[in-house]
Amino acid sequence: MTYARAGVDVSQVRKSHEALARRLESTFKTRKRKVGHPVFPIGHYAGLVDLNDGRVLSLHTDNVGTKVIIARMMRKFDTIGIDCVAMCANDLICTGAEPISFLDYLAMARPDRHIVDEIAVGLVEGAKQSGMAIVGGETAIVPDLLSSDPGIDLVGMAAGICRSKDLILGDEIRNGDTLIGIASSGIHSNGLTLARKILLKGYKLREKVPELGRGIGEELLEPTRVYVKPVLEATRKLEVHGLAHITGGALAKLDRIVGLARLGAEIDRLPSTPGIFRIIQKKGRISDREMYRTFNMGVGFVLICPHRAEDAVIRLFMRHGYNAFALGRVEKKRGIRVNGKVVN
Repeated sequence: MTYARAGVDVSQVRKSHEALARRLESTFKTRKRKVGHPVFPIGHYAGLVDLNDGRVLSLHTDNVGTKVIIARMMRKFDTIGIDCVAMCANDLICTGAEPISFLDYLAMARPDRHIVDEIAVGLVEGAKQSGMAIVGGETAIVPDLLSSDPGIDLVGMAAGICRSKDLILGDEIRNGDTLIGIASSGIHSNGLTLARKILLKGYKLREKVPELGRGIGEELLEPTRVYVKPVLEATRKLEVHGLAHITGGALAKLDRIVGLARLGAEIDRLPSTPGIFRIIQKKGRISDREMYRTFNMGVGFVLICPHRAEDAVIRLFMRHGYNAFALGRVEKKRGIRVNGKVVN
């Protein structure tokens, strides 16, 4: 089984993104030499615009994806709001920006106050964890667009702010830098299309799985971890050269960061694989390469720093209650390799 066969062809998605970015960047000239002019091409973790006062506004939008389907099947909606906020906030901090405000877009097939209340619980919790204020949003009732019962979609948009001189974009990454991995809380919010099509063939959602200690549905709904506070502290106190949220594209996504410095990375010190990924790989007979370019495999975030800062970074994350570990290193040879095999 592959992500493409499940319905998500990452290579085709990438080509679509590149074509779309080229078209959208033609709008940059509309803000040329004005407040709000873009300061970096489309393709990083967030869009960056200059405020002309020594600061940059960082913007990002994201959604919960097909994790919503699991929430719907479980009739449990109080955690997907955390995922929505986390997917935005964790991307914003990859530019060195501090997340400050959030907007949500909730589309529904029909009004349902109970579901709205549950989703709001998660949104508030995610905002608290990331230090953002939710300043508004939009609710749309679109029965002809969302036919499932209950049909919903949840999208977020977040803004962050950073001094221009403090931006972290990956251009300072050097050969020999250390990759510090920070543990994920599970599958997070990517690869659910493939995971669902494999797992729901062999398990009932509420069936307890001994290897997990709980049901598949509960495991898949474990909220995406928010990395804002320790990452911001690390960028303020230590030397940090690059930041990567491990989402769509998984570990292959590191090329977005190290590629800016025309370098590659070798990942050869991975932690033990969490049970959910072992089950998915075994049941779906998925290759290692496909797993490492689809799922986070237990690594939800990567910080790149000079080798001399490695121990200090790990200690900082451990103080915040996050498991952190040396994952690998930056190398001159282009490409992202996991145990010697290219995954991007």
